[in-house]
Amino acid sequence: MSSNKLSAVLEEQIQRLCLNDFPCGHGTWRKTKDCTEGAKTEETDALLDLLRCPHSPWQHDESWSPQAPALRQLAVLTPERLHTDFIYNYFITFRIMDKDVTVIDDGLLKFSKLEELVLSANKISDIHAENLPSTLKILELRANQLSALNSLNNGLPPRLQYLGLGSNCLGSYDDVCYLTGRHWPQLVCLDLSDCEFQDQQSLLNALSTLPCLRTLVLEGNPFTLAPCYPGFTVDSLPQLSCLDGSWISPEERRCFRGLAKKSDLIVDRASATVSVGRMRGIPDPLMSVDENAPDFPVIIYSYFITYEFLSHQTVNQKFDRECKIDTAHVTEDCFSDADLQSNKNCENESSKPDTQDFMVYTEETCHDFAHVSRHSTSKLTWSDCMAFSDTQTFIVSDLGCLKRFFNQGLYLTIEEEKVLSWPAASEDIPVAKPSQTLKEKKGGKEKESPIKSGSTKDKSKDKKKKSVPELVQDAPIRRVLGSVHVPLQSLVRRGQKVEVLCELAALHTESEVEATQTLEKDLGKKTKEDKESKQRGGSSTKPKNTAASKGKGKGRKECEEMDVHTDNSVSAHLQLGTVELSVELEKWQSASEAHQLLLPHQN
Repeated sequence: MSSNKLSAVLEEQIQRLCLNDFPCGHGTWRKTKDCTEGAKTEETDALLDLLRCPHSPWQHDESWSPQAPALRQLAVLTPERLHTDFIYNYFITFRIMDKDVTVIDDGLLKFSKLEELVLSANKISDIHAENLPSTLKILELRANQLSALNSLNNGLPPRLQYLGLGSNCLGSYDDVCYLTGRHWPQLVCLDLSDCEFQDQQSLLNALSTLPCLRTLVLEGNPFTLAPCYPGFTVDSLPQLSCLDGSWISPEERRCFRGLAKKSDLIVDRASATVSVGRMRGIPDPLMSVDENAPDFPVIIYSYFITYEFLSHQTVNQKFDRECKIDTAHVTEDCFSDADLQSNKNCENESSKPDTQDFMVYTEETCHDFAHVSRHSTSKLTWSDCMAFSDTQTFIVSDLGCLKRFFNQGLYLTIEEEKVLSWPAASEDIPVAKPSQTLKEKKGGKEKESPIKSGSTKDKSKDKKKKSVPELVQDAPIRRVLGSVHVPLQSLVRRGQKVEVLCELAALHTESEVEATQTLEKDLGKKTKEDKESKQRGGSSTKPKNTAASKGKGKGRKECEEMDVHTDNSVSAHLQLGTVELSVELEKWQSASEAHQLLLPHQN
């Protein structure tokens, strides 16, 4: 990749000011004492208006430096002063953002009075301190490609008061060594947000050596997900006035006083609690059941919710099986029929999570394996409002993986389980199979069902002999009703709790889905028949064509009637499914609370 030097970009911006062209600089358009007035000359005020008017064709983008518009006015008023050294010394602020700058070269030293340099959203990978002017007070390098600070050895600007390094891949132990008072003796404000710092104690030990530090931004780093943040930071940096954009109150300092002395007990790990509440809007599966349906099989519907969550140590969790699956996109298509088959007794299971190894794909790396647990709530029978009241706590020690997991979000899936129960096979009671029932219906009145044969007295006697037949359950049949993505980015940025009402698309009962599929098949068959009739009609006689057209008209009417009937029946049962979900990070509210939680670890 070719380098794009900062000095070259600055020279280009200065050239675009057109300081020697109309209406700036010397030229025939200016009135002088020696020359007489002509038609081509302009007054000084008119030239200034051409610079200031927003609709003027000589208006340029001057947001890259506040000194740019003032320099153009000087080019109109006193153009003789604009020599090269004057222009270089005139600039105090540069804001070069998203210009693909890759290198801060020594050409920047020509601007000897530069105090503010903003280079956000560029492609700078190294900071060469010797190329920074000694007069610099503000340096902003947010959202670049910095991966190390080892180039900050000598020649750092001694007057620097603000340093912005947010949204860079910084976070190693070597990077921490360059954030001390020896390198930045007058630093007042430091922005390290959205970096990859995980060792909170080593970073705070380095920052405590900055004598003038008053404002600090750390949000977005992995260690901020730990319960001890921000209390441990507030107590470790007593000179700090503002943390993550909020002023530190005296009451907050008093609450966390003494927490820094417990540094040997503080571990950078997070505790997240996921709660699934009530679910509404699920259509009644028995709504469209025919009253004349046979007694068997007995169908039992139950519903449960599954989700995936990152964990390296999970509270109250059993490891049943392991597999590898991509968690970047968990949708309805993830579950095949073979995967959804389970044991016959799975109906009696309560809240048992399945543990799996998921590969988390992120933009930063494709080699990071994270341990993700799939958790399932207890199974509930249908009701208008199903209260799961399921709460699960996850302890995560790899905070970097947890940050990436939160940025990706959580996938929540609603599943329906159907279990068919049949009478156990015996000599006294024959079992009616679905195939036999269909044959009996097709056979007409002459062929009677074996179960229906005999008088009602015989039936009552059979019931007395065997009141309740023993039922045998088939393997459960599961169906994904819907899946929803829950964004959790706010937990990485100051947030402690995400509480949402997840809304799923309109849900259909199983019979409505089957009816829609059948209708699509019927429409497909009729379309084929219409095409065949057209082809036949082209080569046949006129009477055949007339018959075909009549049949075609009838087919259209039937299709329209079926469409109207289906639309009305489906729209009558369309419902919007909702699930209550909350994800909360544990945060210590005071030093006393932290002491109580840490007592079990001491013992």
